[in-house]
Amino acid sequence: MSKHAHDHPAIAHPSGAPGAAVGFDPETSIAGSIRKPVSDHEYAAEMGLLQLEIVKLQRHVIASREKILLVIEGRDASGKNDIVQHIVENLSPRDSRVVTLGQPSERELAGWYFQRHAAQLPGAGEIVIFNRSWYNRAGVEHVMGFCSKEDLEEFFQSVPSFEQSLISGGVKLLKLYLDVGRAAQARRLAHRQLDPLSHWKSSHINETAVEYWEAYTDARNAMLLRTHTTLSPWQIVQGDNARLARLNLIRKVLSKLHYAGKHHDVVQPDPDIAFDFTPDCIASERLAL
Repeated sequence: MSKHAHDHPAIAHPSGAPGAAVGFDPETSIAGSIRKPVSDHEYAAEMGLLQLEIVKLQRHVIASREKILLVIEGRDASGKNDIVQHIVENLSPRDSRVVTLGQPSERELAGWYFQRHAAQLPGAGEIVIFNRSWYNRAGVEHVMGFCSKEDLEEFFQSVPSFEQSLISGGVKLLKLYLDVGRAAQARRLAHRQLDPLSHWKSSHINETAVEYWEAYTDARNAMLLRTHTTLSPWQIVQGDNARLARLNLIRKVLSKLHYAGKHHDVVQPDPDIAFDFTPDCIASERLAL
């Protein structure tokens, strides 16, 4: 059972199943949803079932020598770190890794852009999670001027073939984008400034996230549209409600992967919260504006 189960008050899963709770602030999960209070015990039970499924997945991956790669992207304060912690907390550290790369060195800057990411790919029997990835180029590097327009265009041209090579090499790649609204992001960033235990998350880049909201929105849209392929599609998870996002991102991952002993009724995500990206998601304003 998750050790985070009693962090915060809870709300019900929209489908009526035991659900998730808000992170540090009692906000609605997505536009139009209705907050329905449920107990922390119900949330803990739901997360506990998913933790068991994650362990089953790892056992299958180790036994079958599969290579699983999760790429989790999103704006600052979208909840990526917390979700990653929930995914790995009961996994064997010998057979799973979380990759969060720092700033590239001068040598890395002069080389092939994907080189340092390729060095972190999963081996046989391993689950690897990129908490941010090569998609930094399409997001923060582009918005903050750390790469040129030519660099960005080369990136967009190269990504499909790079990811195709990973998949052809036996890597099972899942790309997930955690989408958070402007108000939720602003509240979470403000909370970081007040919480001494969260100061490590703050940086100059984080502090400008709200100021550059529209630029990041445009960058997100371009990234999704230009790197979503049949072979390597994007999955979207609504992130305004922290607990609903945790539960449904994990469900989305588990529902997309094969493993022995899967309880299909446990791993079905709420389609209003976790769904496959399609270009009309942008036109229909299904993503945060």
